[in-house]
Amino acid sequence: MRRFYFVFLPAFLFVLWLVLNQSLSAGQIALGIALALWFTWAASRLRPLHARPRRLWKAVPLFLHVTADIIRSNIAVGKLILNPRPNDFSPGFIMIPLTMRDPHGLAMLACIVTYTPGTVWVDLTDDHHLKLHVLDLQHEGHWVKLVQERYERPLMEIFE
Repeated sequence: MRRFYFVFLPAFLFVLWLVLNQSLSAGQIALGIALALWFTWAASRLRPLHARPRRLWKAVPLFLHVTADIIRSNIAVGKLILNPRPNDFSPGFIMIPLTMRDPHGLAMLACIVTYTPGTVWVDLTDDHHLKLHVLDLQHEGHWVKLVQERYERPLMEIFE
């Protein structure tokens, strides 16, 4: 996989450089090769930890759950925005305790939570509590259960 990374990324960057510059001159080709190789080397130095995902079949149901939640959340947020009524929703912050420690799993959890409309990952405290902002915070226990059981547990099975 690492060899694939060091072959595919420079080739992709080189082709992208030529397409964006719309030129096949010798100078653009030389500059494109040099930049593609340098960016590949620089990108490899920025990522000291390598992910070691296991049980990748667990990602399929997680992906389906996240997709369904994003669709449901889009509909709910759309209804709140298009048909606003006073006191119809109550935004707020919630603290959710997390047991996951893997940085790649936490990054995936941050993406999942932030991709879902109406929720934003605000902070991860030193004692591993996720501070989450929710557009419509009516049932705090529902959000804790959702994040811990529906997202965190499968991510832990994949990354830890």
